[in-house]
Amino acid sequence: MSLLVVGLSHRSAPVSVLERAALGADAQIKLLQDTVAAEPATEAAVLATCNRIELYADVDKFHAGVAELSTLLAQHSGVGLDELTPYLYVHYEDRAVHHLFSVACGLDSMVVGEGQILGQIKDSLAKAQELHSAGRLLNDLFQQALRVGKRAHSETGIDRAGQSLVTFGLEQLAEGADVTDWARGKKALVIGAGSMSSLAAATLARAGVAEIVIANRTQDRAERLVEILTDGTDVPARAVPMESVPVELTRADVAVSCTGATGLVLAAEEVAAAVEGRTGRPVAFDGAGNGGRTADRAPAPRANADSADVRQTPLPPTSVGTDENCPLDVAAVQGGFSVLGEAAVAGMDAATLEQHAAWAAGSAVDRREAARRSPEADAELISALAATAATVGRIPERRKPEPVIEVPRPAPALSLLDLAMPRDIDAAVHRLTGVRLVDIESLAEASADAPMAADVDQVRRIVSDEVAAFGAALRAAHITPTVVALRAMAADVVANEIARLEGRLPGLDDKHRGEITQTVRRVVDKLLHAPTVRVKQLAAEPGGAGYADALRTLFDLDQETVASVSRAEDSTEKNRGPR
Repeated sequence: MSLLVVGLSHRSAPVSVLERAALGADAQIKLLQDTVAAEPATEAAVLATCNRIELYADVDKFHAGVAELSTLLAQHSGVGLDELTPYLYVHYEDRAVHHLFSVACGLDSMVVGEGQILGQIKDSLAKAQELHSAGRLLNDLFQQALRVGKRAHSETGIDRAGQSLVTFGLEQLAEGADVTDWARGKKALVIGAGSMSSLAAATLARAGVAEIVIANRTQDRAERLVEILTDGTDVPARAVPMESVPVELTRADVAVSCTGATGLVLAAEEVAAAVEGRTGRPVAFDGAGNGGRTADRAPAPRANADSADVRQTPLPPTSVGTDENCPLDVAAVQGGFSVLGEAAVAGMDAATLEQHAAWAAGSAVDRREAARRSPEADAELISALAATAATVGRIPERRKPEPVIEVPRPAPALSLLDLAMPRDIDAAVHRLTGVRLVDIESLAEASADAPMAADVDQVRRIVSDEVAAFGAALRAAHITPTVVALRAMAADVVANEIARLEGRLPGLDDKHRGEITQTVRRVVDKLLHAPTVRVKQLAAEPGGAGYADALRTLFDLDQETVASVSRAEDSTEKNRGPR
């Protein structure tokens, strides 16, 4: 096996890079065609989702394969190779199998356990089969990945570890409230009619929204989705052209967008105009943002020159030492604290200094409690107070900070969920007052702290077992062409010997000839049975690849015959077409 995967995902690259590297349908087709045309690769498949771009290939050289696949990804994504390389990951052979199986189980998803990735893997395989870029290796790999993913969902509770990206996004919009309670009675706008948009529409319908409007560039697809929704739910639904989105946005409470557009579908100005049309009030950009993100927040105001130099301005001499009941006697200090603050406290014990702090705050200190401090603590406190006094000119008073009054934010007038990659909605919308935007980037931040379910460990064990089984089957299959060639050679030997026997015994009747032929074939089959079965078992074990070479050497098999068997099998797989 020479399976290689080169890719990038939400785990290795920032959203901004993933967004620029996103591959459209035409780019994926061209990438597959160019990959199988390249020298190191004989098979290829592309797995491109909203948060990953991965190129799988069967290569004959590792280093050349990594270089070629990385270059092709850069060329077709439009991101320079130098910029893309730091975010690429590479998996080879068993590690590549482990990676795809983990992806299929939802372990590598942004939301752990989501099942939508299975449909995306199935689509990836169908595309590779349609273009005849998938041979025996990738056909077997992707089909087994689908089986492993289904097994993980049926045998474990991985579904409880996370939800689909749509559900997770709606939970973020609900901000801790139950999604059904939050969505009930709302008017929803869904932009796009693809698989993710359809899932969003169905999820919103199940949550109990009052109405769903589908906007899509192709009216037929929007109407077909509306038909599915009205047949399956009681929620009213209608289709509108994309030109109607600004108007529909003024009526919507929540909007979900997931299109294949390469540019923005909703600019910040359009969203602001929609909210203003809905509320009748002007919409401003909030400097703090409201989406839980910091990247788009306005910079903090710069301090003025006077406040910046506050520490450099000497404070007037304090009245400490002259006020009534002050515990410190600093009469001998010339110039006051502002000049000789450090000298004023030098040599004083911590208990005395603490009494002064309590006196300044209008309270008393138990000297016995202060006396129990260690000399090290005294020295540390004295040094700290001395440094402060030398800087600001007086011993600081101990005051409690004023409580900060938090003003609760009003509920947003419009909630937006952007599941597209590249993004459909301008990131500047995060800073619009009255709007809450959740996009792929904020979902990545929120999911980073999501708790992992206990079932994840069980799924990981399933993945490990399945990787071992797949590797064993692949190694066993690797020796199959050699075994087929051996049996073909044995059949030729039997045929030649029977022909030679007929030449020596021309009067042999058909009955006896048949008996002799059958006997010779049984003898050959019995002699080959045990060695061929055993060699398949040995070849399935780690390090068993050498048994095929040993078999070819022992029986003097023609290498080209073995290779022709392999080519015939691969050709059958590539021409199989989508299932």
